[in-house]
Amino acid sequence: MQWFLWIIAVIASAGAGYWVYRADVKRAVPYPWITSLLRAVVVFLTLLLLLAPVISISRNETQKPVILFLQDNSRSVAENLGKDSALFRSNSEDLLQRLSDKYKVVKWGFGNGVQPDSLFSYKQQATDISTALGRAQEYYGLQNLGAIILPTDGRFNQGTHPLYQQLSLNGTLYTVAIGDSIAQKDLRIAQVYHNKVVSLNSQFEVRADIVASLCNGYSNSVQLTEAGNLAGSAPITVSSDRYDRSVSFSVRADRPGLHHYVIQAPVMDGEKNVTNNRRDVFVEVVDQKKNVLIAAAAPHPDLNAIKEALSGLESFKVTVKMADELPASLSDYQVIILHQLPGQYREVLQKVTAAKKPVWCIVGAQPNVNTANEVQSAVTIRQPGVARDVFAGYNSSFNIFTLPASTQAVLDKMPPLFTATGNIDVSPSAHVLLNQRINTSNTSAPLWALQQGSTPSAILAGEGLWRWRLYEYRHFNQHLVVDELIRQTVSFLSVNANERPFQVELPKYIWSDQEAVTINAYLLNANNEQVNTPEAKITLSDSAGKKYNYTLERSGTAYKLNTGILAGGSYSYSAQVTYNGKPYTATGSFVVESMPLELMETGADHALLYSLARKYNGSMVPVRNISNLYDSLLNNQNIKPLIQTETETAPLVNWKWFFFLILLLAAAEWLLRKYWMAQ
Repeated sequence: MQWFLWIIAVIASAGAGYWVYRADVKRAVPYPWITSLLRAVVVFLTLLLLLAPVISISRNETQKPVILFLQDNSRSVAENLGKDSALFRSNSEDLLQRLSDKYKVVKWGFGNGVQPDSLFSYKQQATDISTALGRAQEYYGLQNLGAIILPTDGRFNQGTHPLYQQLSLNGTLYTVAIGDSIAQKDLRIAQVYHNKVVSLNSQFEVRADIVASLCNGYSNSVQLTEAGNLAGSAPITVSSDRYDRSVSFSVRADRPGLHHYVIQAPVMDGEKNVTNNRRDVFVEVVDQKKNVLIAAAAPHPDLNAIKEALSGLESFKVTVKMADELPASLSDYQVIILHQLPGQYREVLQKVTAAKKPVWCIVGAQPNVNTANEVQSAVTIRQPGVARDVFAGYNSSFNIFTLPASTQAVLDKMPPLFTATGNIDVSPSAHVLLNQRINTSNTSAPLWALQQGSTPSAILAGEGLWRWRLYEYRHFNQHLVVDELIRQTVSFLSVNANERPFQVELPKYIWSDQEAVTINAYLLNANNEQVNTPEAKITLSDSAGKKYNYTLERSGTAYKLNTGILAGGSYSYSAQVTYNGKPYTATGSFVVESMPLELMETGADHALLYSLARKYNGSMVPVRNISNLYDSLLNNQNIKPLIQTETETAPLVNWKWFFFLILLLAAAEWLLRKYWMAQ
């Protein structure tokens, strides 16, 4: 449309100029073409101001391709480079210098996090390749990312498996293989699974994954000990050079308190890395009988299924009530299970809210979205949905508590649960136990989720647990998995309930000797509100009996202490505070290990690096040939500059000089005509 306005302006200005020319010829003006030209230009500029007040200006900007040098800065890289560390640094710096002439070079180091412009330090205590690649996509995914150069040994011990990570990298990935990929003789405890908190007199499982390479012929027993006393033993026999299996220990929680167990695998002859043959396990045993209330909107077979599952545990006393039978106060119960409640029963919501007790909300055919969101914090149900059947998909990354090894196999045989929930948002701090499964694939919608906190909560977005128990018995002649799902959920809620006025918590019980130990403490008043008005102190004792005295620092409404880096060993703590004339204490223990994650595995995984490079259209080069990447990048036709066009609109009314130009040209015409007519 703008071109049409330009045509109108040209025609009108030409007509105005011709009209002035004829008039000035009759007046005998000496140079009529000058005045006619000035008149035409004035008319043209004026019409532009009226008809096309906005002018578009385009600018072209050339963006160099981004080359991201993503260097593994973990300790294992230093071990694998050895005496070639200086040569690798020299070759890398020379490559980056040559690339900087043609590309925009960005340098990142990574370990358990990403550090921009931090290279060749090799001090990181863990390796997380997936997070580093994810951060690269986050920062440069929408820019002209030409390539990522990834020098690493391929060993990772945090994050997801990078080969199965779903990324949309616009650039090519080149991996630089560091270290020796030849396997070494090594027997290690790869991972440990256990419940962090259990009830007194209950039976719990400690499971460990044993991985061995080049240990064919090894035959011995993995032992679980507590304070030097044998708590369990599991024999293993390695019959091949590649060995991977799990061992399990069944332990009875016969004493309350924090228990420190050690899993130890005897050293294989000729094994060099023996630091990964031991793992520490902490389990807290709680001595308190819990009163559990099952409150329901109406009778339902699920109620009896839950009660039957909990009846086998001495630590729980279960009471079933309908909504109209609830007592005036729920303070006598430690856990409340709401089945299809609160719903329309607003008084139930008021009682639950006032009680401030852990709640397990089970919703089904008739969910009340608002009330369900008020009694639990694990998920947010945004709207009710169409009533439908959903199958359960087990979340293999769930690690809040341990379930039987047969959980996945049992869930595959289970019938669907009935639900009417719509869109569900998961809390960032929630833990999803089961996802909704449609046909054979899991969806992102949670089915069973749990939330920690001062008042923990859980939600099951479906009804039909009674049918699960029947089907498990039909196929497996027992109710083990379904009952454990129910028991562990209730145990999680009961043991995480904040009923002690003064508590000391550690983010974890096992620390590295390369990281600062942090301790948190909480003091509650009569209304279960956090306060930190009184001074709180804590005493640490190491295994040699040496004591370290600290005063806890106030942080918000809680207490916090950063002890700094501690030497390896076992530590116990005792914290004291006096509030309203009454003393409170909290005790516990933790371990500082001298074995970082980087020493759990030795050697390099070049197969992973080769597969990663192929997945993202790149190639793998040995560390000694890193300089060859310069030619590879130059010959990559997909790495090219990007011309970006920016269009800017400029209103003519904002250009003051444009107005003065029109005024100047009009004044010039008038003065010339006056001058020539006066002669």
